[in-house]
Amino acid sequence: MKKILVVGGNGQLGNCIRKIAPDFELNYEFIFTDSQTLDITNEDQINTVFTENKPDYCINASAYTAVDLAETEKEKAFAVNAEGVASLAQACKDAKTTLIHVSTDYVFDGETNLSYSEDDFTSPIGVYGESKLKGEELALEINPKTIILRTSWLYSEFNKNFVKTMLNLFSQKDELGIVADQFGQPTNANDLAEAIMDIIEAKEKIYGVFHFSNYPETTWLEFAKKIAEFSKSSVKLNALTTEQYPTPAKRPKRSTMCLDKIEETYKIEPKYWENSLEECITVLTK
Repeated sequence: MKKILVVGGNGQLGNCIRKIAPDFELNYEFIFTDSQTLDITNEDQINTVFTENKPDYCINASAYTAVDLAETEKEKAFAVNAEGVASLAQACKDAKTTLIHVSTDYVFDGETNLSYSEDDFTSPIGVYGESKLKGEELALEINPKTIILRTSWLYSEFNKNFVKTMLNLFSQKDELGIVADQFGQPTNANDLAEAIMDIIEAKEKIYGVFHFSNYPETTWLEFAKKIAEFSKSSVKLNALTTEQYPTPAKRPKRSTMCLDKIEETYKIEPKYWENSLEECITVLTK
């Protein structure tokens, strides 16, 4: 039986993988770790977990994701998103383990009207994106058996995310301002978890960088409007420009990613974001 190590098992994606793990337990043994049992900035902990478990696959669902805080915590962001990933990649290489590492659309500057392909020039505009890009580069350089999955605007019924924040605000406010000039692809983390398992189950592994999200692109405002619609909220939502809603870290204006490569390589068809959102809202508002 093959073993799958899930690093960051209590995070949003980790919980989504945990939810579907019973469907795969005939063929795979899952090992879930959290930041206490496996801190990826601690090489001794990594080596202990790898020695004890000898995983066939390692899904790195852990990350430093505080985009704004990263601007003042650069060292911490790079320790987790770059150096920690390098240590994990080295352990994977030594154990002949396939690393599946989750990255972000924030590796792009967003200054385009086109969808980004995996081969397009990366140019992050904030520390978070810089640290994630460095992690990608180190992982691919250290362990040839690495699959990078860049995703975007991740949400689910677990942990903190935009959808849960909106539902909470809708219950407290009659009116909200939401940014309407930033474009991206909301992605249900449950869909990402399923895509990862599809890759693991694939007979032939193609390594490298892939984009995965729901589709098509939308804005934060349109995203929020759909959350309101599906949750039957009567909140009034007003359009804001990026300039009207300043944040410590800049966000890409349009970080839409092309999904052709993962569809062609692994036969993974992306789902329509509104359908995936409705499924999530149904779970959250039961």
